[in-house]
Amino acid sequence: MAVKIRLKRMGAKKAPYYRIVAADSRMPRDGRFLEQLGTYDPRQNPAAVTIKEEETLAWLSKGAQPSDTVRNLLSQKGIMKKFADSKAKK
Repeated sequence: MAVKIRLKRMGAKKAPYYRIVAADSRMPRDGRFLEQLGTYDPRQNPAAVTIKEEETLAWLSKGAQPSDTVRNLLSQKGIMKKFADSKAKK
């Protein structure tokens, strides 16, 4: 099973709000997911991002692949750097 860390769209029409989730890559964008890892609200200024760091690092270490947008959000929070450092130590 290929796991992706991606955005799940929530909210009303023209008022998007996203959950960052770990999901099977075969599931639809807003379909079933394995675990909710955080939220992303692009309507706030600046955009509000909350991420469960330990759970996200655990999924990355298990081989989950983040989408491009989620990779950028994780990089802004410094999680991708921590993941790269933990991989380099092994």
